[in-house]
Amino acid sequence: MPPLLIIITLGLLLGMRHALDPDHVVAVTTIVSRERTVFRAVIIGALWGLGHTVTMFVVGSAIILLKITVPPTLGLTMELSVALMLILLGMLNLTGFMRRAIEWLTTRGYASGAHVHVICGRLMVHTHDTCGKVTAWGKGGASRTRVDRFLFLRALTVGIVHGLAGSAAVALLVLTAISRPVWAIGYLLVFGVGTILGMMLITVAIAIPFAYTLRSFARLNQGLAIASGVISLSFGLFLCYQIGISNGLFTWHPNWIPH
Repeated sequence: MPPLLIIITLGLLLGMRHALDPDHVVAVTTIVSRERTVFRAVIIGALWGLGHTVTMFVVGSAIILLKITVPPTLGLTMELSVALMLILLGMLNLTGFMRRAIEWLTTRGYASGAHVHVICGRLMVHTHDTCGKVTAWGKGGASRTRVDRFLFLRALTVGIVHGLAGSAAVALLVLTAISRPVWAIGYLLVFGVGTILGMMLITVAIAIPFAYTLRSFARLNQGLAIASGVISLSFGLFLCYQIGISNGLFTWHPNWIPH
């Protein structure tokens, strides 16, 4: 098999495997836990993967081309950013902040007192008159666009932060296996494409039970969303302990091994 084909195949497969890392799966589960359709969840997964790839490609390329030495403290700090992001995502889910933010974006432009209901998995906005009678129903097309932009930007941002954790490690490992900088950078790009594809497949598997229960079992869906928040918060705290105490970031004796 030609060397170039080997690099492409290996990059795609390892990139898809990289998407299965526990912190990636937990983050995406928390993000898509309230999505109504599998299609929208796939878009979110693709955007997460794109953000991850952009960060990894930029940081990794800089390390490869400039031959930057990454000190243990910096490597661990980059990994800590992911732990803090997981804690934030979990807290946002558990406190209902994301739900309230989505409702606020959806009802902007409607009369005072407008509020949101989820009917058959769709967000519906309606208002009442002074006697409490329903006066208007709507799907909130413009509002839906605002919500989509907010959710898609959130997925992209989380992906960018997650890319920090693995970019230095992947770049250093690639340098040990591929000596030519151009090929090494090409591998990073292919690896990123594999990560995007892998995350899209993962979001399909994750989104199916959430989308189904949202339509048919609202209470079960709420329970799943809360569970995803608890898992994200707990795993983020665990990573903080592992990075800060076990690996020594908080004790001034850092021990960082790229992997």
